[in-house]
Amino acid sequence: MNQVIRLADVMAGKEFGAEREGTSDGPDPTAINPEHMRMLEAILFAAAAPLDEKSLTLSLPQGAEVSVLVGELQVIYQGRGVNLVRVAEKWQFRTAPDLAFLLRKEQPEQKRLSRAAIETLAIIAYHQPVTRAEIEDIRGVALSRGTIDMLMEIGWVRIRGRKRTPGRPVTYGTTEAFLVHFGLEKVGDLPGMDELRAAGFLEEIPSPGLGIPQPSDQLAPDEEPYEEAPPATGPHEPIE
Repeated sequence: MNQVIRLADVMAGKEFGAEREGTSDGPDPTAINPEHMRMLEAILFAAAAPLDEKSLTLSLPQGAEVSVLVGELQVIYQGRGVNLVRVAEKWQFRTAPDLAFLLRKEQPEQKRLSRAAIETLAIIAYHQPVTRAEIEDIRGVALSRGTIDMLMEIGWVRIRGRKRTPGRPVTYGTTEAFLVHFGLEKVGDLPGMDELRAAGFLEEIPSPGLGIPQPSDQLAPDEEPYEEAPPATGPHEPIE
């Protein structure tokens, strides 16, 4: 049998009412007005922040016994999914402490990319397959080892192969997670010259010789599949 007092019982007068057992004839000054109770419940339910009794008094009809109403409403909500609690001398509905675990949500921490990381990601996306040396040549500055590491940690960049040149440097490309995050079906759907100009990233009259590369998921003629090297001490990134 549910021992929790329902607000419907309050409205029906089973718990509150003008007449109570053992009372004498005449109106009971401590009787609770069910309509005032409904108003109080609605006000507290809709409040974005805790409310003190003075604020509640101003919101309720004249003559409403706020302290009595709040006390009775607190009893009604005992044992329910939400409780009426007093915080900082104010009143607020809150999730029952034993049910707080239901509202916890695991959310990965979002990292803000540095300007260098954004530029590096754009170069990899448009110029893939591309090596570290080629990225540095395009940017015009040396590339920090941690920049590519961070992009790989996020899951947007991967090692896709090795270039058939002296030293066989590794080549980088984007991942499926990159396509999903930016809403692309394939790397060939990256914004072209017209889209970039319309978005304000390019001048109306581009510099002579400026063109947009055509990235591809397929291995380039001078690229071979990447094979993991045997474990070795030192930096985890392949030596280029």
